[in-house]
Amino acid sequence: MNIRSTVKRLLPKSLFRSIEPYGHLTEAVLYQSINGFPAKGLKVIGVTGTNGKTTTCYLIQRMLHEAGFKVGLMTTVGYGVGSDIKPQIEHMTTVAVPELIRRIKKMRESGIEWLVLETTSHALAQHRVWGIPYEIAVMTNVTHEHLDYHGTFERYRDAKRMLFKQTNRYNGMRSGVINADDPSADLFQQDIANPILYGIKRGDFRAEAVKLTPGGVTYNLSYNHTDYSIKCRLPGSFNVYNSMAAVCVGQLLGLSKEQIERGIAALDSVEGRMTTINEGQEFSVIVDFAHTPDSFEKLFTDIRPTVSGKLIVMFGSAGRRDEVKRAVQGRLAGQYADEVIITEEDDRDVDGLTIMDQIAQGASDSGKVKDKNLFLVHDRKQAIKFALKRAKHKNDTVLLLGKGHEKTIERADGEHPWNEIETTKAALRELVNSNRE
Repeated sequence: MNIRSTVKRLLPKSLFRSIEPYGHLTEAVLYQSINGFPAKGLKVIGVTGTNGKTTTCYLIQRMLHEAGFKVGLMTTVGYGVGSDIKPQIEHMTTVAVPELIRRIKKMRESGIEWLVLETTSHALAQHRVWGIPYEIAVMTNVTHEHLDYHGTFERYRDAKRMLFKQTNRYNGMRSGVINADDPSADLFQQDIANPILYGIKRGDFRAEAVKLTPGGVTYNLSYNHTDYSIKCRLPGSFNVYNSMAAVCVGQLLGLSKEQIERGIAALDSVEGRMTTINEGQEFSVIVDFAHTPDSFEKLFTDIRPTVSGKLIVMFGSAGRRDEVKRAVQGRLAGQYADEVIITEEDDRDVDGLTIMDQIAQGASDSGKVKDKNLFLVHDRKQAIKFALKRAKHKNDTVLLLGKGHEKTIERADGEHPWNEIETTKAALRELVNSNRE
């Protein structure tokens, strides 16, 4: 047990929460100083928000890479330089200070000039990114999440605003890219010297003629007498917003219209984000990281109209995280899906059956009936198999939500290896082979 864990165990929860950020700040100052501030001289683009952070980071990094920039990437899903992106194993988005500094130092040694860094509210509130010279801050959206840690929505939102304030203090571009359609947009705009806003309803960049297809999204936008025709190969209305944020970054950095359009179109997938699995089965299977009420509603709103058969949704909710969202997620799944399968999702040391019951209450409120179109299967591997077997026709769709790219699942006895995509592929092969016999 390390020092932090010992202190956390001995102190009252409220006291530990109040002093924890100073411990991280001390660690950040120490490691930055010892390693000579490895990000100094780099141009860092920070991306924060509730949903869409990872995809937006990938879009920005790929666009800059295609344009010839030497650019690094650090996100929930992976990290690396150029096209050499390694999977992220750690169960957090912005890694602990020592690992963060080590990776930046290694990327710096490889010759990068730019770094796209996914930056969470936890990392900001705990000062883990102290000493990072952000040139551009990006806000995707701010919705209900992580209230277990921050306590209130306002504190959560203001933690994310710290990225813009830190960017504004640094003597660089002092630029902010902000989702104008988000209710918190005006507050973020106040925190940065040079804001640029994007959206569908309002903003400097406004998407028009939006078309959603299974293969991605297309739309047009105009800015400073330049007309852009954007094709993003990632499906979902949320990727209109994610790609627009990347377009804004490209414009701030002086990329040409052609470089921006080509760069956005170059990215064809992000692991665990609307990942389609095909092992020869008749029906559709999609793995996605969606795990918040906002991401659920956006995903279901996009998917439901495209499914002519049954929509089968499997998901859980993490232990030692926001409890309020569990019933909300259940209600949304019950509202949009024909069948709901509830399972584990990082129970940690919380009783998984209790978590499932909390989710099930929300699904029941939406009219779902247990053992008819609402099922509780605690073991996630078995839940995946069960969900796949519920699909009977070619027009059915199975959504497996909440784990996405993650390489571990946390249970009471610690972390266990996990790979949602590979587990699903194996279950599908088994199902397809059994149907052939």
